[in-house]
Amino acid sequence: MSITALPDLIIDPIVRAALAEDLGRAGDVTAAACIPADARLSVVFRPRSAGRIAGLDCARLAFAALDPALSFTVEIGDGRDAEAGQIIARASGGARQILSAERVALNLLGRLSGVASLTARYVQEVEGTGARITCTRKTTPGLRALEKYAVRCGGAINHRFGLDDAILIKDNHVAACGGVGKALERARAHAGHLMKIEVEVDGLDQLDEALAYAPDVIMLDNFSLADLATAVARAKGKVVLEASGGVSLATVRAIAETGVDVISVGALTHSAPALDIGLDAE
Repeated sequence: MSITALPDLIIDPIVRAALAEDLGRAGDVTAAACIPADARLSVVFRPRSAGRIAGLDCARLAFAALDPALSFTVEIGDGRDAEAGQIIARASGGARQILSAERVALNLLGRLSGVASLTARYVQEVEGTGARITCTRKTTPGLRALEKYAVRCGGAINHRFGLDDAILIKDNHVAACGGVGKALERARAHAGHLMKIEVEVDGLDQLDEALAYAPDVIMLDNFSLADLATAVARAKGKVVLEASGGVSLATVRAIAETGVDVISVGALTHSAPALDIGLDAE
């Protein structure tokens, strides 16, 4: 799988903020006390269980922030699967600097690899159905760009990145506007020619109302499998249909088999367990 890496310009401020949090007011007093200033260290990264890798640039930049001359070599890159115990990367440089950056590097690498690993499981579950898995905005504050990158490493696609890159009319917007139709009318009048419009509906009656206004995407929220199939029969080919709500690894295949185009899964980012990755001296 070919994954377009995030620019260092996006990752580096996140990594440096995490390092500043960890180093505190006096730096790493343990490393300063125990490790000679000129000591060198070579280390390897190994996952302790199998998973999809994401976030190696976070680890590289964490080390580089403290030791710009450090050597960092990737063995199994982002977007690829690794078995337990396989070496995914190597680093060599100042011992103090590596040990001071270790936890930040592993926190971010483990978190993003966990997101990628869970995403890959969802993608595998719907293989052959034509449905695509996407994430949501239910991300860790400050880590959205990284977590959405990890979703791509897992083989899924991204939903909107924020409130500014698409119009998504949710149930509370509908309530505040007085109906699906009114909300869509206002959205259409406001949107520029490049701005897509999606509306969430919670029943077949709202689906029919929404179709009359030709949005780009309709989100079918917490529909039963039977109602999803009915919605597909009514609207397939007219708009993109996105299923949302109540999606799990146990249910996603059946949802995909109704014929929806996209399935959004908040769990990809809000519930993914970190992949346990260790850093060992070589």
